[in-house]
Amino acid sequence: MNLADAGAHQIRLRLPSEDSFSEETLVSQERLAEEAKKKSEEEEAAAKERQAQRQVMAIEELVQSEKSYLKMLQICTVNIRNSLNNLQPPPPNLDSLFLYTEEVMNVSSRLLFKLEQKQLKPKNPEFLENLCASFLSLSSEIEAAYKEYLWNYNHVSLVENDYKQNETLWSDIIKVVKSAAPEVNATSLSFFLVMPVQRIARYPLLLQTIQKHTDPSHPAYALLEQTANTSIALNCNINEYKRFREVADKYKKTENLTIMDKINRLSTHSIAKKTARFSQYIKHETGMAPKLVDEEFDTLEGFFNILEYGILVLLENVETYLFHLQRFLECKTEEFDFDMDGEKAPVCYKEIHTALRQWILPMFEKRMRTLIHKPLCELRDLLVGPKNLIRKRLHKLLDYEVIEGKPKLSYEEQAVANAYKTINTLLLNELPRFNGLALQMIWRMLGTFSCLHRDLAADMEQLFQGFALQLPHSSYHPTEFQEWVETAVLEGARNLDILCQSVQETLNSPAVQPLSPSCQRRLQQLTDKHGSGKIFQVTNTVVGTRDFDLNLTKGDFVALISEFDTRGDKRRWLVDSGAKKGYVPSSKLIRYHQAAEDPPPSPFLPTLGNMMAFRRHSCIPDPQVVHVTNLQLMSQVVAAYDFMARGSHEVSVRAGEPVRVLESQDKRGNSEWSLVEARGQRGYVPSNYLTRMPVGTGSLAPPLY
Repeated sequence: MNLADAGAHQIRLRLPSEDSFSEETLVSQERLAEEAKKKSEEEEAAAKERQAQRQVMAIEELVQSEKSYLKMLQICTVNIRNSLNNLQPPPPNLDSLFLYTEEVMNVSSRLLFKLEQKQLKPKNPEFLENLCASFLSLSSEIEAAYKEYLWNYNHVSLVENDYKQNETLWSDIIKVVKSAAPEVNATSLSFFLVMPVQRIARYPLLLQTIQKHTDPSHPAYALLEQTANTSIALNCNINEYKRFREVADKYKKTENLTIMDKINRLSTHSIAKKTARFSQYIKHETGMAPKLVDEEFDTLEGFFNILEYGILVLLENVETYLFHLQRFLECKTEEFDFDMDGEKAPVCYKEIHTALRQWILPMFEKRMRTLIHKPLCELRDLLVGPKNLIRKRLHKLLDYEVIEGKPKLSYEEQAVANAYKTINTLLLNELPRFNGLALQMIWRMLGTFSCLHRDLAADMEQLFQGFALQLPHSSYHPTEFQEWVETAVLEGARNLDILCQSVQETLNSPAVQPLSPSCQRRLQQLTDKHGSGKIFQVTNTVVGTRDFDLNLTKGDFVALISEFDTRGDKRRWLVDSGAKKGYVPSSKLIRYHQAAEDPPPSPFLPTLGNMMAFRRHSCIPDPQVVHVTNLQLMSQVVAAYDFMARGSHEVSVRAGEPVRVLESQDKRGNSEWSLVEARGQRGYVPSNYLTRMPVGTGSLAPPLY
């Protein structure tokens, strides 16, 4: 055997030991791997256990903190509020401190009720799913309750600061707070009232903590993630709502500033801003710059303007209705003692009128004022806020259009853009709701108006039934009674029309008042320029409220230019006051009547010499003058001059025309005007235009007056 074979044999003898060593190494490595894997699994299981424990702790913290939060609110709104109400005197504006607190407590208690309804433990996986589902189902109600509370919290702070100004009151409040909740060591009302503000902001933190310690493979993980995002969105929506309300409160206020206050507010910045707005507005009107059009807002604004006009007209009609009703109630006919012995009908009518005036109509008037007039006044006052916001939006729009085309905005310009967008968004969101609610209120008030009249008719029917047999025509058939009623009403209407015409003639009867020299000069100027037929006198003081309206005082003279304005409205007349031209309500003008002091010469009158002779002889006790009565019986009255009527209450006559004098003075006892009849027409003519002519002679007697 050579050396090579011996070496090879020796090597072959060492191979079995090497194999055993490799196997042992392999086994030890596998053992180590198994131990490492086992340790890793144990650590992972421990980590999951810790994560599960933290999840349960986070869930329990949310539930327990919700219970504690609700308990504190109950202590505040029940114990503390009742104790504060028992103070003498109670703190002012106490109810405003707890405004919207009950809504917050209600939504919190409903959330706890849903969590406890299924009687699940926080360790149960289904509890997390129930928690998320309950929060999501109440998310809209949570947002509605908390956004109103957070908006009102600024007012809460102001009221509490007012309490602090009164040391005695504030010390009493602190005593009440400490005695109601000694375990929390509260020192002010804000300790409790700030809790809802903190609670709504804590929901996202608690839910995100639960999500952090929840395994993504958990069945409720997706729902938990949605709930956490919803809580964040709730806070964003509440903050946005609060910001909108603050903008609305800022711009909808109506300030009654004097001219000096407005002047003191002027600054270089405000003047430059108003100048830019006015310049942009002029560009819009002249077509030099395009106007930013928002059809949706324009539609809402147009409907709001129509709604505002309807509310104001309805309120005016209701007030007129109540005014006439009040005037009717003031007519106390039962206090007059009429001689109606043996006449049953007048006595029944008197008793019916007494019952109407003392019982039925006063109750009807009270209900009208409570259910119709008062809500209409409140609705009219509510129009001020949206109206101011719409006007402020126009101002901000003009500012926004100036900076809209700039590539980069400064901080102030960005604030202007944000202010316009905020107001525009606020109006687009809130104006439809306001229009809808206002329209709904109007329809309800109209329905209430109909119901009130139905009740009034029922009460009057019940009243008349007691007098039915005593009244005339009670035995008529309904058709005959209806015909009798129509005939009586038409007859009454005719009598009333005759009475109104008589009153109108009395009111329109001409009267001559002494004029000052300045009024005489102005009257002469207007008469020379426009003619006597166009002269009118102002009956009441006129205060202009629209463009081109005149301000006039009672008794001023104007000349009529046109009986309607540029829109065809016949209630506004275009007149010339001598100084300027403008519009005046036609209801405050009356045609001016003045008897001519120096009438034109008449061919029917004798000459000046003959007249003087007549007057000279009339002063001498001549026997011929004693027989003037017989002379009058043998004479007739004729017109000495031409007279053109200037109104329906006057009559035109020509010189020499015979007339019949009905009254030698007007309704007011003024002898300068006479009521005459000529050619079958009646009317007033100046008395110094008339003279007496002896029958059968060609000469005229001197004028009657």
